Amino acid sequence: MIRRSILAAAALLAAAPLYAVTYTFEPEHTQGVVRWNHLGFANPTAQFNNVHGMLEFDQADPAHASVMVTIPLTSMSTGVADLNEDFQSSDFFDFAKFPAATFKSTRVEKGATPDTLKVVGDLSLHGITKPVALDVTINKVGTNPRNHVPTVGFEAMVTLRRSDFGLGLYVPQVSDEVQVHITAEAAEKIAYEQYLKAQAAREAAEKAKH
Repeated sequence: MIRRSILAAAALLAAAPLYAVTYTFEPEHTQGVVRWNHLGFANPTAQFNNVHGMLEFDQADPAHASVMVTIPLTSMSTGVADLNEDFQSSDFFDFAKFPAATFKSTRVEKGATPDTLKVVGDLSLHGITKPVALDVTINKVGTNPRNHVPTVGFEAMVTLRRSDFGLGLYVPQVSDEVQVHITAEAAEKIAYEQYLKAQAAREAAEKAKH
């Protein structure tokens, strides 16, 4: 019995990312751009911001990483007022019913080069959940020189079909396929929370002086 318990514990330890660090995404430095084709003439874009979520990442073993994010769709902007209104309506994203999208990874695979990964997971959008695969490039792992917090940055690319998520209005005049490019910074959770608290305390002290 003892031997079986030891073997089971060893198996669990072997499967677990022992040195994974928990990171939190920095909303100020995490954003995405969605691009589509309009009648073959142009490739307009929309941008989303204020992404929140968590990342488990071990630089020595990135294939054991995991990620979970929430994207507030209400932050999306095309730069065109009428199109923004269309996106908010029930004809498109229906923000009243579906104000956010979520992504949760199910597995991570090593890419062709040491700085690339394929992150597979479930994307929930417009009330529909589908598996998607993101091509990820790790930009940098290190310490942010401005706040001295351990940080990881990366780019992620994925092509989606609007119709898969019940968003196929105007296909094929407006392309069914859309390209999504995400750039992100994630900071080590505990150190980043301590930094934010210290920053808030400094700001409060400055206000108290005046």
